[in-house]
Amino acid sequence: MGIFFVMNVETVLENTKKYVKKTLHNAEGGHDWFHIERVYKNCLRLLETEPGDRLIVLLGALLHDIADAKFHHGDETLGPKMAGSFLQSQHVNEEVIEAVINIINHISFKSSLGKGPQFTSPELSIVQDADRLDALGAIGIARCFNYGGFKNRVLYDPEIAPNLSMTKEAYKNSTAPTINHFYEKLLLLKDKMNTPTGKELARARHTFMETYLAQFFAEWEGKK
Repeated sequence: MGIFFVMNVETVLENTKKYVKKTLHNAEGGHDWFHIERVYKNCLRLLETEPGDRLIVLLGALLHDIADAKFHHGDETLGPKMAGSFLQSQHVNEEVIEAVINIINHISFKSSLGKGPQFTSPELSIVQDADRLDALGAIGIARCFNYGGFKNRVLYDPEIAPNLSMTKEAYKNSTAPTINHFYEKLLLLKDKMNTPTGKELARARHTFMETYLAQFFAEWEGKK
């Protein structure tokens, strides 16, 4: 029975990978299959030291951006619906499905800007840290500018200051220059990491971004 269960888990994970690859074919470069794969790998790294249900964590990693609301007219219900339907087709336990849907509903940075009590679980903590790690460092910088280009945003405008007290709605509707996003989100993530391992891994990536920004502004002013 134990061997069958392990094989079944691995089959579900492989089927989920295939489903996500197909669904996210031609997705925006910062939220495509390769982003999912990096978050998945980050989760495997975090699971080495942080407690959490492996299946829930890995399914959450694979499905967390299956239908990101910002690419679907702001519809925050589509992703959970798609994930739930797919997992039901794989005969996944309803408790696991519910746990994965909770991850999808609460993983985003904008969710932390909402009012009221926040959902928490060990699995959400791991997947959220894994996702946030991919928004930091060299890859985080690349993703940030890729999305800015996708939205045709200016790189930087000295006359538009970052908004450091955004509501969830203001964050969703922002059209600010790409550099502002570093101050409105990316540089805040280091102190929002949930797990000890996540905090440790975030520090070096955060420092790299600070170094990059110092170089960016020096070049902008013609000093380097």
